[in-house]
This record gives sequence, C-alpha cells and structure tokens, in this order.
Amino acid sequence: MPNDEVLQIKVGGEKTVEITRGKTVKDALLLAGFDVEEVLAADYNGNTVDLPHQLFDSGNITPLGFDSPRGREAYRHTASHIMAQAVKRLFPEAKLAIGPAIEDGFYYDFEIPEKLTPEDLPHIEEEMRRIISEDLPIERREMSRRDAIKYFENKSERFKVELLEEIDDETVTVYSQGEFSDLCRGPHLSTTGRVKAFKLLTLAGAYWRGDESREMLQRIYGTAFDSQEELDEYLEARNEAIRRDHRRLGVELELFSIRDEIGPGLVIYHPKGAILRTVIEDFLKKEHEKRGYQLVISPHIMRRDIWATSGHLQMEYPMYFFDIEGHGYGIKPMNCPAHILIYKSKTRGHRDLPLRFFELGTVYRHERSGVLHGLLRVRGFTQDDAHIFCTMDQAEEEINNCISFAFEVQRVFGFDTFRIALSTRPEHFVGNLADWERATQTLKKALESNDLEYSVDEGEGVFYGPKIDVKLKDALGRWWQGPTIQFDFNLPRRFEMSYVGADNEEHTPVMIHRTVLGSLERYIGILIEQYAGAFPLWLAPVQVNVLPIADRHVPYAKEVAEILTLRGIRTEINDERETTANKIRKAWQMKIPYMIILGDREESTRTVSMRSLSGKDERGLDLEKVIEALLSEIESKSVRKV
Repeated sequence: MPNDEVLQIKVGGEKTVEITRGKTVKDALLLAGFDVEEVLAADYNGNTVDLPHQLFDSGNITPLGFDSPRGREAYRHTASHIMAQAVKRLFPEAKLAIGPAIEDGFYYDFEIPEKLTPEDLPHIEEEMRRIISEDLPIERREMSRRDAIKYFENKSERFKVELLEEIDDETVTVYSQGEFSDLCRGPHLSTTGRVKAFKLLTLAGAYWRGDESREMLQRIYGTAFDSQEELDEYLEARNEAIRRDHRRLGVELELFSIRDEIGPGLVIYHPKGAILRTVIEDFLKKEHEKRGYQLVISPHIMRRDIWATSGHLQMEYPMYFFDIEGHGYGIKPMNCPAHILIYKSKTRGHRDLPLRFFELGTVYRHERSGVLHGLLRVRGFTQDDAHIFCTMDQAEEEINNCISFAFEVQRVFGFDTFRIALSTRPEHFVGNLADWERATQTLKKALESNDLEYSVDEGEGVFYGPKIDVKLKDALGRWWQGPTIQFDFNLPRRFEMSYVGADNEEHTPVMIHRTVLGSLERYIGILIEQYAGAFPLWLAPVQVNVLPIADRHVPYAKEVAEILTLRGIRTEINDERETTANKIRKAWQMKIPYMIILGDREESTRTVSMRSLSGKDERGLDLEKVIEALLSEIESKSVRKV
C-alpha cells in the first residue's frame, strides 16, 4: 500500500526524489543535488513558487534562475519590496500603492507628503543596501481577506485596503521581511540578502490605478541584476539610450516640439523637422508611384454614420466626436472609408483591379495622456497608408508585393533585422469565421512562400481582419513596430463594394490595408534614435554648413553656398563674428554631415576645405568634384553606423 506521506517529485526534468509531504521546494532541490544558491524560485506543477513553498502533491519542480523570465521577475519583485521598505524607514508617513517587476526592472508607487527629488535616490539606495546586508528572511503568510483588511487598516495603508475590498478571493497572501509587510501574490526570494546588484533610476508621477481623477502618486523606478557586471552593462546601454533619446535630440536639433499650449500628443514640426519629414514623404511618393499606387487625399473629418458602417463605433474605437449643424462628425482615426468611397465613385470592372490607393493621411486617436511618449505615441500622426482593392485570386501576389516593398524601404533607412508576427482573430471582431480563416491562411501562405520566419500572435489582429506585423531592430537592439499588412473581407461587404467580373456578374473585392513605415511621427522618432540625430546625408535637414574664417571670406562663402544650393544640396552659411572653432563646434552639435571651411588659401585658389561629422579633414578640394561626391552620396542613400 503506498505511503501517502511520501511524495514523488521529479526535479529539473531528470532526477526523481522521494520526500515527505509538507517539506519545501528547497528541500527537494537539495535532495536532488541542486545548488540552491543559484535558484531564485521554482515552477511547481505549473505554478511559480518560492523556495520555502511546502509540497503537498507529487509532481514536477523546475528550478528558475535569473536567466529565466519568471526567475528575474521574482528577483526584481523582491528588489521592489526592499526599496519600499527603505522608503518606509526614511519616510514613515509614506503610503504603499503597488510595486511590480517590469521588463527591465521594477517600480513602486507611493503617496509621500514630501516631494521626492533625484537627490533622495542615493539615500534610499543606502538604506536598501543596509536591508540587504541584514539578510532578512522573507516570509509568506496566508490570511483571510477580512483579517488582511483589518491588518492594513491598522497600518493606515488605505491603498492596500482598497485593493483588498475589490478582491474576490477569500484568502490572500502577505509577505513580510523584518518590520515591513506587503500585500502580494509573490513569489519572492528567500531572504533580502539574495539581491546582489541594483540601481534606482528615475522618479515619475503616476495616477493611482491609472485613473486621472485619482491621487497623483510618486513612482520610483529601479532595476536589479544577478551580478554587478550585468548591471553595469545595462546602465551603459541605458546611458546610450538616453544619449539617443529623440525627445531631447528633437529639441536640440530644432526638429519638433510638443507644447502644452497646443495639447499633449500633438506635434509641431520646426523648419528642420519639416525638411526631414518632407524628404521622407517625397521618397515614399516616388516609391509608391513606381509600384502602381495612385495618390489620394481625404478630409480630416467625416460624418459619424460612416464610422458606424465601418464598425469603429461599435468597437468603441478611441475617436473624437463633435456636432456640426445637427450632424455628428468624427475626426478620422484612419483613412479606409474615404478610400472605399473613392473606389465606389464609379463602376469598377475586373480589368480595373488591382486598384492601389496611397495617402499620407493624418489621423487622430484619443490616447490617454499617461501613454503618450514623444513622437513614439501621439494623438495626431500621419500614416503612409495604402489600400489595395483586388480579386481573391490577386490577393496573394499583392501581399507578396507588399512584403517585398516593406523590406526594401526599411533597408534604405538602415534597418536589416526584423521580427515578423501573424496576428489572428481577436475576441471582438466583425465578419464570419470562414472569412477570417481564409484571410489568415492567405497571409500565412504569403509569408511561407517568401521563406520568412514568423511567430503567431493569437488574438492580436484588428477587429476587421488578420494582419502581418513587422518589427525592426535598431542600433541598440531594441524592437520597434514597423510595417503592417492587413487582409480584410469585412469592410468591402459592410460598404457594399463590388466589381463586374469576367462573367458580367457583380462580385465583392477583397481589401488589403498596408503601411510601409507606419506612423511618420513614430518612424521619425525611431530614426532620430537609430542615428543619434546624425542622419545619413540624404536625410539630413542641413547637409552642408559653409564656414567663412573671417569677415573678408564671407562673399566667397556666399558664392559657394549659392552654388551648392542651386545644385540641390541643402546648405546653410554661418557668417557670425565668432571663432572658426566655435562655428565648427556649433555645426558638430547640430550634427551637420559636412562643413566647408573657407579662408585666404581657399579663396585665392578657388578651392574648398571640408570636414565631415566623423572628423575627416580634406583641404584644397575642387568644388565641382565635392559637389559630385555629395550628390553621389545623396543619390546612393548610404547609411552610416553611429
């Protein structure tokens, strides 16, 4: 007869041990010969648990180290509790909100009477180091929800009480270390001493529960790693990301601004930013024209009824609505309905298809202020938006063309590493299941016929159809949303679109939505960070800065600048009364690719001296040869690593 008090536990997928019921995960790991100093948490029968977790059922244990996502989460969640304990020691009146682990670290939100400043962070870090050196055991307790409410009421932790009052579970868990306790599901490390390397990073404001009508809390962000070496590498990469931050560079390079007087998430392009954007737009127009797209332009507002037909109203899409003369209007969040109505403006036959419409369409979406982020997340943005109307038989070829178009353009801008996902039907959708399956299979076949590796993002399609999403890897190894290709049976039917087939009967076309760059705002933000503001010559708002050494050289400098400008090279002249070194420094700060420096020697020989942003100096150059070289570089659209 089997002994019910002895459990059979398979550890690490290999060794099976027998252990007494009620013993811990740590006991099982030690019995199996594992070094528990390398284990942060464990998977026990599909659940992530602490090492002191008691065992009451046979099954499997998989140790989790810092190299596993769940191990890192337990490690960083423990660091967030250590930080919260340190804050409570230094600011006893602080009230605890929430403090989760996040992708690269952790944060904790507090209500504190004092306004924290960056100067407070080193003091909090010092107290955290003290707590780590105390090596406090971290204990998990189960409590009834009612007892937990009384417990946190006695500690005057009103945010914890609010959370508890909304929890359905009758039993909750509380983690304690020394004098500090927190409502938490866990898991955590076994002691505070297990945290080896951490750093507090920034302060921010955060509304309680993300609700703009609730209390504004103070958030402290930090990160933690399993070794000082890993932490140092992360901080170095983070500092490089800060150096490339498009929000700072956008101001320094006079590209764009976002002003409270106009509104959050609404971008103002300054002259240099407008040049950059125009260069990109002109490139896109030419590339689309070469591929048979027709340029169209649609209004920014459309009647509310059209958004009911499209399904946006029913899906509660984040739109702005208002009334004009008793009629409801919406500011467009996308361009699809206008393109559909252009299609419907006359009878279409099968010989007219495929029909490709392209628009640099500015759209607006009601994003919450808490998610806005420079150019990367805005309320008003312009898409390189295209819609292809075709027969089902033409769809696969059109999708193949969209895929190759997208990758060709991305490589021109310097991106050559991609991740591709096929996003399938979401929970809330329009249309029927058969059409969704057919559309999904068409996208899948196109990806596979192009020998492209892809993952499947279940439920991440848009409400009217499945899509292909392409992400771009930048110079820092970060991934950004790029091109999208969406297959749509539904809008053509909702708008009663048709074409006359070879059989002289009416048929419904299919519709492909696609962007090559996506939001121009987001893409420009990505490009600023990709190149740290030092754009390739063809994109640079100012391509050449002409610098006369002294006042007497200004006439020759103006002559050279005029010649460059007439040849189509974007040129500025700095004829201010300041040292040449200062002029060079300013041009370098503005990341202008080339400087032409003119003095007595250059003027007397009718030559130029040129310095590149990379520091290369050349003297006594023939101006015509310089122009030919610059035009060749511009034409090639060559990119440089920064």
